[in-house]
Amino acid sequence: MSSHRKEEAPYADIATIGIPRALMYHRYAPAWTAFFEALGRTVVISRPTDLSMLERGSALSVDECCLASKAYMGHVESLIGACDAVFVPSLANLGRFRGFCTKYQALPDLVRNTFAETPLRIVSCAVETQETGTAMKDAFVELGMRFGASAGEAKAAFKAGQQALEDADARAHADLESALRTVEKARKHAARSDAETEPLAILVAAHPYVACDPIIGGPVVDTLRAMGVSVLFAHDFDHARAYKASKEFSSTMPWIVNRELIGAILCLHERIDGIVLVSAFPCGPDSMTNDAIARRIAGKPMLCLTVDAQSATAGLETRVESFVDILRYRRKGGYLR
Repeated sequence: MSSHRKEEAPYADIATIGIPRALMYHRYAPAWTAFFEALGRTVVISRPTDLSMLERGSALSVDECCLASKAYMGHVESLIGACDAVFVPSLANLGRFRGFCTKYQALPDLVRNTFAETPLRIVSCAVETQETGTAMKDAFVELGMRFGASAGEAKAAFKAGQQALEDADARAHADLESALRTVEKARKHAARSDAETEPLAILVAAHPYVACDPIIGGPVVDTLRAMGVSVLFAHDFDHARAYKASKEFSSTMPWIVNRELIGAILCLHERIDGIVLVSAFPCGPDSMTNDAIARRIAGKPMLCLTVDAQSATAGLETRVESFVDILRYRRKGGYLR
C-alpha cells in the first residue's frame, strides 16, 4: 500500500474489529455491528462481564471512575490479541441538551493511556454536534472512508447501521408494550377471580450498561424475576417520546440518556407498580437527577440503589425483596394505600 493510501485509509488493513460489551455498546450495538459488517469486517464482541473482568478493570482504573467505566477497561483488555483493533468512539453530544457523560468524550484517551504499553490498536471517531457540527453520520462516514471505503460505501454502511438500530429499538419498545399489556390483562383476570395476589410490574430505570450488565445490574434484575415480578426496562421505551416527555421534568438537563430514562418514567409510571433506580457509583449525572425524580414522581413506590465494586449481593437482594413485599402488601390494600 502506498504512503498516500495509508494516510487516506489508515484502517484499511484491519480485518477484525473488537467492540467492548460495556458502556454505549448496550445502546448502539446493532448500529456499530451492522456498520462494520457492511464494510466487510468481522466483529468480535467481548464476553459478558464477569467478576474477574470487573476486578481487572478496577485495577486498571483510577478510583474516581464509575463502576461501569471500570468494567469497560476489563472488556478492552479481554479483546487484546482477539482482534486487529478495538473500537473506542468519542461521544460528546448529539446536539444541545443531548449530551453524554464526559467520560464518553475522553474514552479514547483513557483507553490509549491505560494500555500504552500493550499492542492494543484503537479505532475511533468523534461525535460532537453542538460545538464542531460533527453529527453521528458525519463521524461514521469519515470513519468508513478511513477503512478504505468510498464515500458512497461509507454512507451505505452508516445507513445499514442506523436501520439495524431502529429495528432493534422498535422491537424492544414493542416487547415492552406487550409485557405491559400482559400484566394489565392478568390484573383484570385476578380481580374478576378474586385471586389472592395480582401480578406486579416494576420498571428498572438505569443506564442500559447498568441494567443489562450481568454483574452490575444483573443481581437486581435476577432477584426481581426470581420473585415472580414482570421486569420492564426504561431504556426500552420509545426514545423520541421519552425525550419529548423529559421536557416536562427539565428544559435544561444536558444528558440525553438521563432524559430518555426520565421521560420513560413519566410516560409509564401510571401503568406500573414501582420503580427501581439503579446507579453505578459514582455516576455524576445520576447523582443530580435521581433525587429529583423521586420528588417528581411523588406517590409511586421507588427504590434507589447504588452499586459499587464493594457491594455484596446479599444486602442488595434483601432490599429488593423487601421492596417487592411492600408492593404486594400495597396491592392487597395495605397501609401504603
